[in-house]
Amino acid sequence: MAKARAKLPARKKPSNPLLTRWSAAFGIPPFAKIEPHHYKGAFAEALKEHKADIARIANQEAKPTFANTIVALEKSGRLLDKVASVFYNLTGADTNDALQAIEREMAPKLAAHETAIMLNSKIFKRVEDLYERRDTLGLDDEQRRVLELRYKWLVRAGAKLGAKQKARVGEINQRLATLATQFSQNVLKDEQSWRMVLEESDLEGLSTALRDAAARAAADAGLAGKYVITLSRSSVEPFLQFSSRRDLREQAFNAWIRRGEMGKETDNRAITAEIVALRTEFANLLGFKTYADYSLEETMAKTPGSVRDLLTAVWDPAVKRAGEERDALQARARSEGSNFAIAPWDWRYFAEKERKALYDVDEASTRPYFKLDNVIAAAFETAGKLFGLKFKEMKDAPRYHEDVRVWEVTNKRGDHVGVFLGDYYARPSKRSGAWMSAFRSQSKVAGEVAPIIVNVMNFAKGDEATPSLLSLDDARTLFHEFGHGLHGLLSDVTYPSISGTAVTRDFVELPSQLYEHWLMVPATLEKFALHHETGKPMPPKLLKRIKKARNFNQGFSTIEYLASAFVDMELHAREDEGDVDVGKFESETLKRLGMPSEIVMRHRIPHFLHIMGGYAAGYYSYLWSEVMDADAFAAFEEAGDHFDKATAKKLRKFIYSGGNQRDPLEAYVAFRGRPPEIKGMLKKRGLAS
Repeated sequence: MAKARAKLPARKKPSNPLLTRWSAAFGIPPFAKIEPHHYKGAFAEALKEHKADIARIANQEAKPTFANTIVALEKSGRLLDKVASVFYNLTGADTNDALQAIEREMAPKLAAHETAIMLNSKIFKRVEDLYERRDTLGLDDEQRRVLELRYKWLVRAGAKLGAKQKARVGEINQRLATLATQFSQNVLKDEQSWRMVLEESDLEGLSTALRDAAARAAADAGLAGKYVITLSRSSVEPFLQFSSRRDLREQAFNAWIRRGEMGKETDNRAITAEIVALRTEFANLLGFKTYADYSLEETMAKTPGSVRDLLTAVWDPAVKRAGEERDALQARARSEGSNFAIAPWDWRYFAEKERKALYDVDEASTRPYFKLDNVIAAAFETAGKLFGLKFKEMKDAPRYHEDVRVWEVTNKRGDHVGVFLGDYYARPSKRSGAWMSAFRSQSKVAGEVAPIIVNVMNFAKGDEATPSLLSLDDARTLFHEFGHGLHGLLSDVTYPSISGTAVTRDFVELPSQLYEHWLMVPATLEKFALHHETGKPMPPKLLKRIKKARNFNQGFSTIEYLASAFVDMELHAREDEGDVDVGKFESETLKRLGMPSEIVMRHRIPHFLHIMGGYAAGYYSYLWSEVMDADAFAAFEEAGDHFDKATAKKLRKFIYSGGNQRDPLEAYVAFRGRPPEIKGMLKKRGLAS
């Protein structure tokens, strides 16, 4: 007779780290404990909790008040925000097949959830009731702003539509979420899959730094002894600038501009056509002629016409300048015995030669002075001088990748302001480009919540022998993204819906583009532009030549940007809901513009990630914001001090800390004392007559 087996205690299920209280300093996510399989369960629990929050708000019998409706909505969904912020930051910065599969599955589910809230008739009735009584509620300015914005957001989401139309909006939103996810993943697949394998004999013209980076990329791909150029911008663009092999430049350039249409499975043209058609249908349901009309209604620009006016005002002088640049490059090529006409894959190569000949400045002479660590330190010190911030590195803080660095941010009194993460190096698991995001945004509605902000870049990684060295453009990019980071770190609002960078698209680039100016002020360069080997500062003669060459090739860079902005606007200003032939539309639009044949759009439609995300009919925003950033920096120049305390105090209050508390034009006027003027931007680009 067998003995009875002792009863074992039930095994406790391991807790999901996404659903627990995060015990690391300042609530930094426990990245090392989070595995892909945790996300599905966490999303399910977070969605369940948020639905319960919304049901309580919608079904309460009490008369609507700001507290029981607007404040309750602002407090709802905190767990979902927590889970989604970690997930989507990693799908952009350190993704893998498992995360991408979850992303494809969750995209339509999250869109459906968001749509259900925005179209909830009970929620809308409560908000509408408050909106109609807003003058009698005794609200302060921030509360009134939040109420008015939430009402507008619901209306623009379709809250006033009939049942049949609402159902169609739900279908459109889910399909758009699926398509946008696929679009982004296709671009990343094309970037990951393409590589150009080179031999030692193929490296003519390449710098030692680029050769070393190409050798590391080859070693990472299991091709020791070879050299690999990838579609990371930090790899392909320097190759186009310096490679003496025209045939290889053409090969690399064509791969670079054909991301998103390289293979049958990753071809984004049909996806784009469907996205544009669905957006047009959605806009029509809301009573707008085009998606551009819908998209621009709540921006500073307001209408497609005003955007076209701005773009056109810059296009004509830029075309003239680009023509002069092309002629100079053609002459340079002929002087070296090249009889071919300058092609798009030749421009960067001969432009570098022309810059060197005219100004005795090229990337090889400037890069040694922009060591990554020094540029980071320069960005931090600038924030200290302007806003009193201090940065202390947290060596033992959790991080999602070994390359990520973490700093605590404090003010002059030593009070905690937030946490800043810097993720600077390119890798296959990261999408291209550079961006700022938040793992947690600042708010006060449920107690003081400090921000956790991240900057993501794609710089070439150095090694023990040679540190990571940046081009001047790379250094500007770091300052640009840190400007966005400060917009998140310095946020000082009560309500999360208007926190930090939650502003209109054509205002959100102001803090970032403005911050770029401080890279080139003498105090910054004198202290931080130090040669990585000798430690000596950049020679005054070299600095003078750099400043003299500031607007070199400006016609080219302006045209490649403007072409993308025009195509984005015209693509979303179509009244036809039918599918568009993306390739034909792009070429015909550029032909009407008079696009120089030697220049290609900065972002061709099949890989134009901006407009598949939050910048649809909004890529013009960089230029709109540039009008403001040039005008805003002039305030410091007029004060006679690049770090003038009184000007910096106003800048912090109205631009960096205010979130969406004010209409953006009102915020700008509060800082500058008047609306922005375009002449500063034209002068900055060297296009003023």
